[in-house]
Amino acid sequence: MEPPPLPLLSGACVACTLGMFATGLTDLRQMFRTRSVENIQFLPFLTTDVNNLSWLSYGCLKQDWTLITVNAIGAALQTLYILVYLYFSPEKAKVIRTRSTRCLSFPLTVATFLASASWTLYGLQLNDLYIMVPNVPGIVTSILRLWLFWQFPPDQDKLYKPLQA
Repeated sequence: MEPPPLPLLSGACVACTLGMFATGLTDLRQMFRTRSVENIQFLPFLTTDVNNLSWLSYGCLKQDWTLITVNAIGAALQTLYILVYLYFSPEKAKVIRTRSTRCLSFPLTVATFLASASWTLYGLQLNDLYIMVPNVPGIVTSILRLWLFWQFPPDQDKLYKPLQA
């Protein structure tokens, strides 16, 4: 079987990744509506922002407009999410370990899996380990989170609903 054409795979990478970045809009909406960061994790915003800035640098060095475009948009959105999170954060945050997936985002998990898988395939097409290898952990952690959702289904009383048109 022949691999998909590079422009098609590039488009899939961009679409899946932008979809992954857009899942933060639900959290953004919840923060504005509740004026708090309850049940929203900060670490995914921070790590994704650092990741975007790193990939943006690599895209500039490689002069790959697919990498540049998607990571510039991602860095801007993640920075926005971080700023809003910090604005609504209480001075002292408490972390309670539970056996609940309430604080995990299912849409983000699915979108991360799709984006990481498409970037891994894109790197495979280009025979570029620098694109392939860093995306494998996204696949692995997404599978782990999907397993957690299966083991510990989310509470039905989630404090926010997906964005509505």
